[in-house]
Amino acid sequence: MESNTTFLFDVSEIDNVLVEETIKDVYNSLEERGYNPINQIVGYLISGDPGYISSYNDSRKKISKLERTQIVEVLLRNYISK
Repeated sequence: MESNTTFLFDVSEIDNVLVEETIKDVYNSLEERGYNPINQIVGYLISGDPGYISSYNDSRKKISKLERTQIVEVLLRNYISK
């Protein structure tokens, strides 16, 4: 079946899902270890110091793969849309 319709592929949607899933994973790991996940993630976002994020479940490695500005952008977009 041939179609003359062009579909648009939006890479930003995949990036947003990646950021959301990573933040959820990191949040849950921090909570499991007894940390206040909000304080730890905010500390990381403000300072850029990965020491705020535990290495438990590779959380530090996961969050360090993302740009902090991208994380803030996704969090703000989700907050505003709700």
